[in-house]
Amino acid sequence: MSERRTLDFGPLQVDRLTSGEALGVVERLVREGRGGAIFTPNVDHVVLAEQDARMRAAYARADLSLVDGMPLVWASRLLGAPVPEKISGSDFTPKLLDRAASRGWRVYFLGGAPGVVDLARSKLRETLPALQVVGVDSPKIDSDEAPERTRAVADRVRAAAPQVVLVALGAPKQEIWIDKVREGLRPIVFMAVGASLDFIAGTTPRAPAWISRTGLEWLFRLALEPRRLSYRYLVRDPRFLPILARAVAARVRRPGP
Repeated sequence: MSERRTLDFGPLQVDRLTSGEALGVVERLVREGRGGAIFTPNVDHVVLAEQDARMRAAYARADLSLVDGMPLVWASRLLGAPVPEKISGSDFTPKLLDRAASRGWRVYFLGGAPGVVDLARSKLRETLPALQVVGVDSPKIDSDEAPERTRAVADRVRAAAPQVVLVALGAPKQEIWIDKVREGLRPIVFMAVGASLDFIAGTTPRAPAWISRTGLEWLFRLALEPRRLSYRYLVRDPRFLPILARAVAARVRRPGP
């Protein structure tokens, strides 16, 4: 793979790619049998990585880190190394599944609330019949779970022999879990997809496109789930601002992309 074009956001890096270029990277990972980990960082991920060494380590070993959220796109411009476009997991996942269907890749869905992955598979049978979903699983996974439980889930994935696994456990759990199992499950390519399977299943509504373009998708989600998301959006995520300030200061001291 050619040298990555990246930009540092405090404790993690993002790839400066278009959606089409990112799909090309995924295809190479699958075709070459290297395995891999694909993450879609947003403001919350940057803050979590600042606080959690396991999240930082997972991102340091990621093969692809795609900007999910207009605030990071705008911040990249401020830092003088613009990211070409926002590539949210919820937008990239359907494109990846289209590519998987056209290439005959075997896909596995892991995570989500009970029933969500089954419903997502059912919906995709109607809209993307060529897609091979070779397994679905909604295990209860904790970041600090016992090794034997991690092995049990990994064994079920291995038995299905997928080439791509979509992991919907929420951050930072999904990134940490992928980083924990990926070496033992090569050549699988893992992607952390957050709520993307909920969107496919239709159990969670997506923000309208104009809201997403204006960077207010977080407000839409907060209005839908205030009890679950209030701390994240109103308390934790504002901690991104001092992280960005430090990045800007470092940029001023050391010009260049």
